[in-house]
Amino acid sequence: MRLNEPNKRLLSFFVLLLCLLGCQPKQEKILMPENELDASRLFIRAVLDGKFDEANLLMIQDTANNRYLAQVAALYEKTTIAEKENYKGSTIVIHSATATNDSVSIVIYSNSHKNDHDTLRIVKRNSTWQVDLKYQYEHDYP
Repeated sequence: MRLNEPNKRLLSFFVLLLCLLGCQPKQEKILMPENELDASRLFIRAVLDGKFDEANLLMIQDTANNRYLAQVAALYEKTTIAEKENYKGSTIVIHSATATNDSVSIVIYSNSHKNDHDTLRIVKRNSTWQVDLKYQYEHDYP
């Protein structure tokens, strides 16, 4: 069976379209947190791995949080390659997670590379758990 000219063009178009769709880069799926510990873990891992775009997606969007995350990203960029690899290879240690109510939790954590305890506030908004990074810098210490 021979194809006439319009059918050849249509077939060529579909072959080209399939090739283009097949050549699209695979996009990594960002996992959305199921609970406050999951939100903490995903956020901390993204920061340790230098994936600040991912960390940003897990964070409450306000001026203070965006500013603090930008500062953390700038510091991370200034670290040595070896230090970045140490952060990437480190494990997350959750020391405590305390629910202040059904939509707010305080998580105290560290990583195995630097055993400095830090604090995150995790807030449930519109059925999604998000990190309130500014709490780490602005809360009162006992």
